[in-house]
Amino acid sequence: MNWFEAVDGYCERIDASFWSEPLNALTNIFFLVAAVWVLRREGLNSTARILALILGMIGAASFLFHSFAQAWAGALDVLFILLFTLLYLFAASKDFMGAPRSIALVITLGYFPFSIIVDWLTLQLTFLGSTRIYMPMPILIILFSLLLYKRLPIVSRGLAVGAFILVISMLARILDVPLCQKIPLGTHFVWHVLNAVMLAWMIEVYRRHIILQN
Repeated sequence: MNWFEAVDGYCERIDASFWSEPLNALTNIFFLVAAVWVLRREGLNSTARILALILGMIGAASFLFHSFAQAWAGALDVLFILLFTLLYLFAASKDFMGAPRSIALVITLGYFPFSIIVDWLTLQLTFLGSTRIYMPMPILIILFSLLLYKRLPIVSRGLAVGAFILVISMLARILDVPLCQKIPLGTHFVWHVLNAVMLAWMIEVYRRHIILQN
C-alpha cells in the first residue's frame, strides 16, 4: 500500500492542495474544544481523561487527513477512532455492566469479529460508502442501552442519546457525495461537529455514572 497516495473522497475537495478542504479541516477544532470541555469537568477518573485525550487526537488526525489528504493520515484518523471505541467498550463492560477486567477485555476484543460480521451483513448497502466501517458503533451503543435499560436507566438513556447523535452524524457523512451538486461544500463537516458532540457526550455519560457509583 502506498501510504502517500492522495485521497479524494469528499465533496469539498477539488484538487490535491493542502487547503482544498478548509471547512472539513477547520471544523476539527470542535474535537479539540470538546476534549478541553471534558477535561475541565469534575470527577474524571483516569479512563475518562484518556478518552478525552484520544478525543483531541481524533481532531488532530482528522485535520491532517483533510489537509494532506493522504492514506497515512486517513489511517491515523481511523486508528484514533478505533482506540476511543475499544477503550469505551472496555470501560462500559467493566463499569456499566459490572464485568471483571478479564471479561471486559474479552468483550473488547470481541469488537473485531463483531465488526467483521456487521461488515458482511452490510456489504450490499453500497449507499453507505466508506461510512460502513463505522456501522458497528451505533449498533453496540444501542445494544448496551437496551441491556442497561432496567439496571441503569440513566446510563441507558444517555447511551440512547449518544446513538441518536451518532446516527445523524453518520447520515451527514453518507450524504456528502450524493448531495455534492446541490451543496458544493458538502455535508462531511457536519459529521465532524456532531461526532465531537457525541464523543464528548459519551464521556459525560461515563463520568456521571462514575460519580454516582462513588
